[in-house]
Amino acid sequence: MQICNILCTFAIMTNDVLHYIDQIQSFLWTYIVVTMLVGCALYFTVRTRGVQFRLWSLSPGKKKHEGQSTMHNHGKKISSFQAFAVSLSSRVGTGNLAGVASAIFIGGPGAVFWMWIMTLLGSATAFMESTLAQLYKRKGEDAFYGGPAYYMQYGMGKRWMGIVFAIFMIYGFGLANQIVQCNTICGALNHAMGIEESHIAWALMLATTLIIIGGIQRIARFSAIIVPIMAVGYLILALYIIAVNYDMIPAMLSLIFQSAIGAKPVAGGLFGAVIMQGVKRGLFSNEAGEGSAPNAAATATISHPVKQGLMQSVGVYVDTLLICTCTAFIIILSGLYTGNDDGIVLTAKAMDFHVGQFGSVYLTVSIFLFAYSTVVANYFYGESNVRFITDKKWAIRVFQCLTAGVVLISGYVTLGEAFCLVDMAMALMVILNLIAVVALSRHAFRLLNDYQKQIREGKDPSFSKSTLPDIQDKLEGWR
Repeated sequence: MQICNILCTFAIMTNDVLHYIDQIQSFLWTYIVVTMLVGCALYFTVRTRGVQFRLWSLSPGKKKHEGQSTMHNHGKKISSFQAFAVSLSSRVGTGNLAGVASAIFIGGPGAVFWMWIMTLLGSATAFMESTLAQLYKRKGEDAFYGGPAYYMQYGMGKRWMGIVFAIFMIYGFGLANQIVQCNTICGALNHAMGIEESHIAWALMLATTLIIIGGIQRIARFSAIIVPIMAVGYLILALYIIAVNYDMIPAMLSLIFQSAIGAKPVAGGLFGAVIMQGVKRGLFSNEAGEGSAPNAAATATISHPVKQGLMQSVGVYVDTLLICTCTAFIIILSGLYTGNDDGIVLTAKAMDFHVGQFGSVYLTVSIFLFAYSTVVANYFYGESNVRFITDKKWAIRVFQCLTAGVVLISGYVTLGEAFCLVDMAMALMVILNLIAVVALSRHAFRLLNDYQKQIREGKDPSFSKSTLPDIQDKLEGWR
């Protein structure tokens, strides 16, 4: 009886804490985060002359040996594609399935429109942060490493700021986000196969541990294999559903636009909620401006920082314009979003509506691949920031144990509680990261100009730190 009373008291205290966290993150998103995301995205789009819309024209015409301008890259290397795959495996997760469903359930079909807008603008931010991560990357034993914490210290000279961001990153991606991903896996397998969620959590913990103890090389190889398979497989089924319902597409698109900017949401006071859901869940999915993808971008052995920045812009498009849009179309075409189901249950029922029981099985497999690959990538993000704070091996072991523990408890919490923690983490990371990216943006603009000049000369661009003589002593990863 006493133990039950203690557990009840702990549950009440936890709910109170979550309530206050929810109020804080709601304030940050409403008045600060959205303004910063949109403002910075517009600024970067204008200053780069829409670099995210000129991706194909910026592709080099000739091929040279990658990494010829980098240094300290003896031994195994992380290729540009492998680094891209790690970041994409983090982007492509439950946000593409459960997150999109939640956005439509709360904000209506119009939320999809604002996800699109933030993707088109936010990909410029993704370019900036990943280019800076490459510029200020550091050498490691097996690969390069870096990210916002590193360009805060070496670019801005503010280690304290880097440590604060690293803590936010460890909390957000290394812990809170893991609960969302694994909780979704547990719920989907329980719904489809009736397996006890706690049993699934134990299996996930063991599987995750086997991957993360292998370090970035094993994570990169795993992501490079699993990401293309899961993305292509899901897109094939989604495109089939859309093709079968082709006659309903014009009406669906009209509904999306009317729900986003029409008179009805404005008159009903829902306009702000529609935008908020589109922006918030869009960021949860594509992570542009959040400071997560740069951790993967920095690991690549590449001949020019801008190359990886462009690659990460493509990742934002793949995540939202392709995969999230497919999920949204499946849900809206089913018409089930007006019911009481939210999250992954709504997506599962929409799949069942279109293709029967096969839909649930296929979705369950997709959820497992999407979410599990995200768990692995998120661990790497957390580890990178642990290493920023301290390079002690015991710290990494402690973080690995924490990751295993968080994966395990995911089978015992609710998705709503997990999302509350993630939204708070995203808000804190966005605010700090965008301050740093704006402060260092002039260097990214100079890099882009150098890259474009070499493209016009018919070269495959390569970078030397002598190109930026005023900061070359801070560029350890370049010759």
